[in-house]
Amino acid sequence: MSSENADQVKESVKDYYGKTLKTSDDLKTSACKFEGKKMPPAVRSALKLIHEEVSSKFYGCGLVAPESLEGMKILDLGSGSGQDCFVLSKLVGENGHVTGVDMTKEQVDVANKYVEYHAEQFGYSKPNTDFKLGEMERLSDLGIQENSIDIIISNCVVNLTADKAVVLKQAYRVLKDGGEVYFSDVYTDTNLSEEARKDEVLWGKCISGALHWKELIELCKEVGFSGPYLVISRPLDVDPKLRKPLGDAQFVSATYRLFKPPCDKSTDTGSNVSYKGSMVENPEEFKFDVHNTLTKTPKIVSAELATVLRFSRFAKHLDFQPLEPGTTVPTDDVYSNADPFAYCAANNLAKTSGSCCAKPAKQEKTGCGSKPAEEKNGCGSKCC
Repeated sequence: MSSENADQVKESVKDYYGKTLKTSDDLKTSACKFEGKKMPPAVRSALKLIHEEVSSKFYGCGLVAPESLEGMKILDLGSGSGQDCFVLSKLVGENGHVTGVDMTKEQVDVANKYVEYHAEQFGYSKPNTDFKLGEMERLSDLGIQENSIDIIISNCVVNLTADKAVVLKQAYRVLKDGGEVYFSDVYTDTNLSEEARKDEVLWGKCISGALHWKELIELCKEVGFSGPYLVISRPLDVDPKLRKPLGDAQFVSATYRLFKPPCDKSTDTGSNVSYKGSMVENPEEFKFDVHNTLTKTPKIVSAELATVLRFSRFAKHLDFQPLEPGTTVPTDDVYSNADPFAYCAANNLAKTSGSCCAKPAKQEKTGCGSKPAEEKNGCGSKCC
């Protein structure tokens, strides 16, 4: 896509989320409603404390919240009205911090309006959130320092930028060694046509900007991330009226996690890893990705995964034991492990209509304003 077209799409997205939409009820398409784990109690409790205006102007499909957040410094790319940030600010605690970045002034204004309100709601002596008006491709312009962030999250927003490589490079720059990018987005199984890439309606529905899932792998290699590790995926069904420029392309909504490896990369040859059961919301097991669930029974993991876990915030929740001489160590086939379409097929997952960034037409109002109270979550493993 040319820079001129990219700028045109960006302005269209700003107008849509800043001026066209007044509340989440104005969204015209269906959210990506696919089953995952139920919302953790801590997330559910935090959502009940979010101001109504913040929730009503939240246009995402749910909340992306990874595990073990206490004391973390988090950056939310495409933070909108701030709902995700405020929930996460409760989960990181008063000693943690959450920064939201969004390019839509109207949304950032709403978020800033309620910074003090949520600090009081959570019983904090001072706010632990801040919001910056700007673009995820230009984090350096916003004063976000190199090696300063523990976790970056994003909820179906990376697809709204034409240059994903720049976004990932910026993310890599600001992450600490061992830091994580944990994000949900839409992916396709082919390269979309130029006609589809220029379709503003499909951009607004988070379809035109979808990466071919293999491109994400190549971008991770190019930038230097370990991963991507697939957390969850579900097929998406596109409205037949919008299908023409898409041809036979198929789509999924998927959550991936990427890690910034340490500068002095370990020569780890693999390890026996067991989970201590010390994460409050996950007392029995820790599901790292669709291929690796860690329990109190030791599991042999690959050299790369052992390195990722040792240098991540999860290390304190894990025991690492050396392997016996001659032990066969698994090797990671990143293309096979990260394939969201293969995962969906292997698990017989049915398509759900809509896109990752919209809301169902009429549903019972909950804390996040987008799902029935007891319905299982949508985008990824921690969405509303």
